[in-house]
Amino acid sequence: MIAIVPVDLALALEVGANVLLIVVICTNRSLHEPMYLFLCSLFVNELYGSTALFPFLSVQILSDIHTVSAPLCFVQIYCIYTYANVEFVNLAVMSYDRYLAICCPLQYNTRMTSKKAFILIIVVWLYSLVKVVITLSLSIRLTLCGNVLNGILCRNYLVVKLACSDTTVNNIYGLFGIVLSVVVPLFPIIFSYMTILKICFSGSKQTRQKAVSTCTPQLVSLINFSFGCCFEIIQSRLDMSSLPSEKVQVFVAFHQLDLFSQNGDSA
Repeated sequence: MIAIVPVDLALALEVGANVLLIVVICTNRSLHEPMYLFLCSLFVNELYGSTALFPFLSVQILSDIHTVSAPLCFVQIYCIYTYANVEFVNLAVMSYDRYLAICCPLQYNTRMTSKKAFILIIVVWLYSLVKVVITLSLSIRLTLCGNVLNGILCRNYLVVKLACSDTTVNNIYGLFGIVLSVVVPLFPIIFSYMTILKICFSGSKQTRQKAVSTCTPQLVSLINFSFGCCFEIIQSRLDMSSLPSEKVQVFVAFHQLDLFSQNGDSA
């Protein structure tokens, strides 16, 4: 049996690290700059995601019968999806911030002020929260003809698969949501880092060092989180009952959450 201690320890370390970083940024006025404000938003999201998911995973590991009420399942879906949306869009905004800092250093202080950064953070959170509310409202209205989900965590796609009513609107909005949450943020990310990479090859040694030192942690976070998202999508589309045992499914779920929780530390 997988021990519960590593899960509790991971939650304690995750919460402690993120709370410490948030307090440091908020109390140190010299860190009230756009880059650190975006990092603070990222740490808040990591705190939100870890406290919403790890306790439920602990309960599931300890329980012999894995059951969850419908309201709690939808709450879990809301937490997972808002966490993922905020994380990815926040990383996109951070990539744009790094683009301005490295490619337009003389205009950075006027084009990216602390006030503008604060507004962008509010937009990121409001956009993600409203988008997931719409996703959830479309799923709640469905008539379900089953009550068994093939997975440790609740996922919207798995709930929709249980519906015996028309899911056309859900499927259309789901595709639209993927475009808004993944494809659209990818454009500033790819543009920003490709431009920065171009400057790294054509600029001076000092410019290359600055670009590498400021962008590497964010690139690690982006790649790590993207891997976690791909893992989640593949896992939700595959029949998890084909895994050797339920213990393996628990390990897969924990490993996925571990990938997500590392993003705040990488940033």
